[in-house]
Amino acid sequence: MPSADPAADAGTAVPATADVNAGAGSNARFEADSDADSSTGADADPAADSGASGPGEDTMDLRLPDELLAIVADEVSDSHGARRPDQGMAQPSVSTAASREASGLSVLSALPTDDLLDCVADWGPTDTPAGVFHLVPVRVERDLPLISRWMNDPAAAAFWELSGPQRVTEDHVMSQLTGDGRSVPCIGVLDGRPMSYWEIYRADLDPLARHYPARPHDTGLHLLVGAVADRGRGLGGLLLRAVADLVLAQRPPCARVIAEPDIRNTPSIAAFLTAGFRFSAEVDLPDKRAALMVRDRSLRHLL
Repeated sequence: MPSADPAADAGTAVPATADVNAGAGSNARFEADSDADSSTGADADPAADSGASGPGEDTMDLRLPDELLAIVADEVSDSHGARRPDQGMAQPSVSTAASREASGLSVLSALPTDDLLDCVADWGPTDTPAGVFHLVPVRVERDLPLISRWMNDPAAAAFWELSGPQRVTEDHVMSQLTGDGRSVPCIGVLDGRPMSYWEIYRADLDPLARHYPARPHDTGLHLLVGAVADRGRGLGGLLLRAVADLVLAQRPPCARVIAEPDIRNTPSIAAFLTAGFRFSAEVDLPDKRAALMVRDRSLRHLL
């Protein structure tokens, strides 16, 4: 699986990802150009954003969203709608990740793809200083050759670890497309031209949540600026800001957008700062030491 960092070369794509070796959102990479590389971040400080309930909210005892609890309730009901006496509805938490993955999260597969991310396919285009930008969900038959070619660029391969035969990239993309909707792979189209690869994912439902104080509906981003001609021009930071704003506009329950680039990838970190993210903390993930970056809804007009 690919590493979670952005591409480390200053004039090239910089993948950043919340890759924690599990789930569709894990092992994803963020990549942006040297001026605008990407990272993922999660903030360890108490947030002053909408959706924060106070100092006690930043805790590893994460409450799952109501829509998931409703599904769990259905799973443990009998045919008459009564809950079986041996099935309690105690709130699952990230601290019990092993048992949750074996049981609670399995019900996520019952959700239609995209429901967990408010239908990324319907978000539509957004205006940016560089042109009209549109996130288009990946179609394997159409997009796989292009994505695989981008992943085989040495600048991307160093962090995404998806170089090699096309099937390597196909396995990575298909794990999301056939998953439970926690991660949606997209092609970034700028003025009608495919030029980047994105993964929009639920950071609070990803293994990443075990490594930072996750909050319900935290949304993560992974980015790869694919075309060499688009790197080193500041597009990474510009597009990261545009997509983070799009996430906050289309997902009202989401109070924070998260990224976690490799701490060594200073161009990527700089791109996130340019995009209005703030550095929150350094965190040890299974495959890297990451810079946790966060874009707060409450601060989006100030940063």
